[in-house]
Amino acid sequence: MRSALTAFRPFQVDTPLRNASTIFILTTLFYFVGAELRLVEALSLFWPLNGVMAGIFARYVYLNRLHYYAVCYVAMLLYDAVTTNWGIASLVINLSNMIFIVVVAVLIQRDKRLMKKTPDPLNALRLFNYCLIAALLCALLGAVGSVGIDSHTFWPLFADWFSEQFSTGVLVVPCMLTLRMPGRELRLRLEQLLPVIALIVSVVASVVIGGAGSLSFPLPALIWCAVRYSLPATCLLTFITGATEIILVANSIINIAVATPFTTPMMFSARLGIATMAICPVMVSVSMAAINSLIRQVSLRADYDFLTHVYSRSGLYEALKQEETYRHTRFLTVMLLDIDYFKSINDNYGHECGDRVLASFARQVQQVVGEDGMVARMGGEEFAVVVNSGDAQHGFELAERIRSTVASHPFTWRHQTLYLTVSIGLGSGKAESWQLTEVFNKLMAEADDHLYRSKKAGRNRTSARVADEQIATPSGSET
Repeated sequence: MRSALTAFRPFQVDTPLRNASTIFILTTLFYFVGAELRLVEALSLFWPLNGVMAGIFARYVYLNRLHYYAVCYVAMLLYDAVTTNWGIASLVINLSNMIFIVVVAVLIQRDKRLMKKTPDPLNALRLFNYCLIAALLCALLGAVGSVGIDSHTFWPLFADWFSEQFSTGVLVVPCMLTLRMPGRELRLRLEQLLPVIALIVSVVASVVIGGAGSLSFPLPALIWCAVRYSLPATCLLTFITGATEIILVANSIINIAVATPFTTPMMFSARLGIATMAICPVMVSVSMAAINSLIRQVSLRADYDFLTHVYSRSGLYEALKQEETYRHTRFLTVMLLDIDYFKSINDNYGHECGDRVLASFARQVQQVVGEDGMVARMGGEEFAVVVNSGDAQHGFELAERIRSTVASHPFTWRHQTLYLTVSIGLGSGKAESWQLTEVFNKLMAEADDHLYRSKKAGRNRTSARVADEQIATPSGSET
């Protein structure tokens, strides 16, 4: 079920008929939602259509074609033709809707082209400006078209159009740009739901207490959500909260004018206040995403050796600490590997060649070990391998496969062939999960002692207790 949802895509590059049909259906659906939210006046108090379609056109670059925009516009006209008697005014009003959609989509697409390396799915501050520009242009034309179907004059209509388009855009577009299917099953604990509970309580407090300041009650809870949740979840919660507040204010459930009747200028102010509030948690969430990405990059550089792409010494210890969370006994084999006569490679061929040798050696070791263990560069030409071998004999056999693989795969450097060998020392023993790092340190000391014996015995050999101290193929023999 989850894989089917993840694979579902409403739009695809090579299905123009399907794309056009989906655009038509979505336009009609959200036009219906906006129309149902009309109060006494002809215009809606909350109009999600423009924000939704702007987000869709911005998200899918291949939809930015004239014929797809035309499908969206025709769907609006058909809905008006069936449900209203606006006539020519419908052409102008829906053209203003298209202006908002096109302006926001084109500006966001321009951002994507100019900032291809930006990891964030949106820039909250620029998006705020784009919705502002689009709302102004939309309001100019929309107010002109609405004069004939509404009792208000141009400027009150302009204020109503602008505040509605701007607030809806700020709420809806970030949500559309970041919305995605959950990649895994949600298992929420109570403490993870606390920000949402605080958000619900703050909205209830806005209803109970009232007053102009009540609109900002959810802001601390939304910022808490931004810190604790992902960017898509924050955008969704911000949209739901903002839309709820707008509807509650318009229906006088949230009373922002305690001692005076509710007026159109108050609705204008409420919408702009909610829009301004809504951008704050989105900006915090974007900042948190950037900080977390930086932390992951720093952690990655600390945990992995830059040259060989295997664990660093500290990274190996961190990986072992994570393994301690799995509660089961295991038999560890720890190997210390040292490339024989590596200094002579640096001296005779240069450090660039030496670096290439280290990288090639690490790849060979990682290929032999596979997913069964961890490989780390401990420093210089010395590497460590940690495997759950089952018993000492299997650990020794794996070490021998590593040694023979290195010996049978010479390294080529500038048309010269370099034959590499490696000396290996092993330490093996049982380890409970909670004492994994402690046992690892003891086995490292044992492996270090046997590595010294391998070198002293002539190198290119593996030494371990299970092998009566010395079992290896001497250098120069068949491996």
